[in-house]
Amino acid sequence: MMKTLILVATVLSLSACATTRLPANLSSAILNSDDLVTVNDGLPAYLLMIDALSATYPKSESLHLTAASLNGAYAGVFVPEDQKLRKKRMSEKALNHALTAFCLHDKTACELQTEAREDFAVHLAQWQDTKDLPYLYALGTSWASYIEANSDDWLVIAQLGLAESVLKQVVSIEPGYEKGTALLYLGVMGSILPPSLGGKPDIAQAYFEAALTAGNNENLIIHVYYAANFARLMFDQELHDRMLQQALSLDPYVEGYTLQNVFAQQQARQLLESSNDYF
Repeated sequence: MMKTLILVATVLSLSACATTRLPANLSSAILNSDDLVTVNDGLPAYLLMIDALSATYPKSESLHLTAASLNGAYAGVFVPEDQKLRKKRMSEKALNHALTAFCLHDKTACELQTEAREDFAVHLAQWQDTKDLPYLYALGTSWASYIEANSDDWLVIAQLGLAESVLKQVVSIEPGYEKGTALLYLGVMGSILPPSLGGKPDIAQAYFEAALTAGNNENLIIHVYYAANFARLMFDQELHDRMLQQALSLDPYVEGYTLQNVFAQQQARQLLESSNDYF
């Protein structure tokens, strides 16, 4: 569904560590690295450290937020597809960390996951302040990762609308949050089904276009997923190639986004190479 998109959550979550006891320079070094291999090799140790710290300081909201993002990201990106049980366990742990962080932030959020579906949106609407954004964003992205890891379970897949509602709440508070990344998630979610199966491509494309505007050519992963998840779904090669070429033409060195931009350009090259075969 959105597999490598979860890498975005990894990168963006690392900045939260600057507010913990970890040195801020470590987070900055990862965020601004252009060496994907080294970061990939080093993340497991960093993940273990965050898990240990969140256990040591169980009341730290920021540590739980970071643990949620890292566990979900690692499960979605780096755990091999043939290790499904491991992927499921890590994504569930990520979701639990996100829920714990939200619960610590506001005790009325403690039962959010068990809220009756018909009451969910009403309950969710109470969080309308910018101070709620990190918790809503962590919950929405971790939930998406959990659903991806459990794509063989229809009961879990049925929760997709709830995760989407959380991200819509993020966008309602701050449309351009994280340089359009919340909008990007909504665009990807809206691109799961083709029109023939009930998909709503006009809505999905509106999210992608809004994400591009919010990203201001600094969040290159938006171009890549617009191509991979929407243009390929709609069989639009012109849009596909244009988005990927734009991603490759832009400067990836953006403070706090360099790592994910280098990753985006790597993906863009691979997608362009297979463009003619696909279309």
